[in-house]
Amino acid sequence: MTPRSSLDPVPPADSPRRVIELDIPNDVRFIERVVERVQHECQEMAYGHRQVTLNVPVALTEALSNAILRGNADDPSKHVHVRASVDTYRLVVEVRDEGQGFDLEACTVDVTIETIDREDGRGLFLMRALMDRVERVSAQRGNTVRLTLNRA
Repeated sequence: MTPRSSLDPVPPADSPRRVIELDIPNDVRFIERVVERVQHECQEMAYGHRQVTLNVPVALTEALSNAILRGNADDPSKHVHVRASVDTYRLVVEVRDEGQGFDLEACTVDVTIETIDREDGRGLFLMRALMDRVERVSAQRGNTVRLTLNRA
């Protein structure tokens, strides 16, 4: 877990905050609904247009598809848990699958001409490019990836 930076603003206690918690079946058909729900909350908190239309949907879609297809190995008996907290300062989304874990650094591909044919690793690269912070968080069960986006 990455410690909070002294540069990260702490929202006031009375700051509006919305929290979404969902358990979804391990099925890619549920990704769009989850993304739309988180986008809506970001719009309600006046996040920038680019953040709502590019950063959030691309990064969250990648995190969810990784959880479903890689972490849970596309097993229909498994589930994915999503927790999103949105306030006037930042969006924090945690996506937890039931997988065995992975090394975030080792699985992130630097997208270049030499790696263009690879089918793995680009999702993590995109998440890191579009979010302010991407972390793998220790969990008692499964993998948890935390995406943090500071409001523009």
